[in-house]
Amino acid sequence: MNTHKQDIIKKLSEKSTVKYKVYDNTLAVFEKIKSVIVETTNDIKQGVSGLDIEIPVDYKERGKFEMELKVAADLVIMTMHSNVFKMPDSHFVRQTAYVKENPYRGYCGIINIYNFIADSFKYNRYNDVGHLIGRLFINNENHYFVEGKKQLGFLFNDFTNQIIDDEQIKKIIYTSILFSIELDLVAPPIDSIQQVTVGEMNQITSSISLKTGKKLGFRFEYEQAKNIKKK
Repeated sequence: MNTHKQDIIKKLSEKSTVKYKVYDNTLAVFEKIKSVIVETTNDIKQGVSGLDIEIPVDYKERGKFEMELKVAADLVIMTMHSNVFKMPDSHFVRQTAYVKENPYRGYCGIINIYNFIADSFKYNRYNDVGHLIGRLFINNENHYFVEGKKQLGFLFNDFTNQIIDDEQIKKIIYTSILFSIELDLVAPPIDSIQQVTVGEMNQITSSISLKTGKKLGFRFEYEQAKNIKKK
């Protein structure tokens, strides 16, 4: 029994301590992201203020673990997961000398970055789809990396040397906004939307309820029905 008690105390003093530190670091970064997004919103507003057409740029905090930034027709939504995760053995960070030296460095908190169409929320189009465009990982020493699409997937992957700070946060935010703006809404082939239910038709005038989503990875949602594996 004494051995079991000692094992529990050891695990609590090592693993649990690391996990709490990871959580604290991730929450601190998430709070910092909120303040940086406020600055970013003001900067973009000033930049587009002289245009002939008014472009909406707004920030809204949706809760302790969720925020959104609206830029024109796009919403960039960031959420923080309240749990801490161990990176799988096959992941590249587990192969670095930095993590091999101390495996607890491979425990990370996660901040997810999503892109949605703003009108999907405005008109309550619950069938519309958004995309997870990036995931920010932070460990107990504030080292970080980002998994994501295009620039988000290769600009921030030096986990051994990258330490999160205000400048890095700003780069991640701007990169996320640029990717979202460049990801265009593409009309699906007519064959994929020929059938419409009576319920959907009755709601079109009030909520435009037909599913809407951007093109990502050169696949459309309708292809799932044809058993084509979506990347």
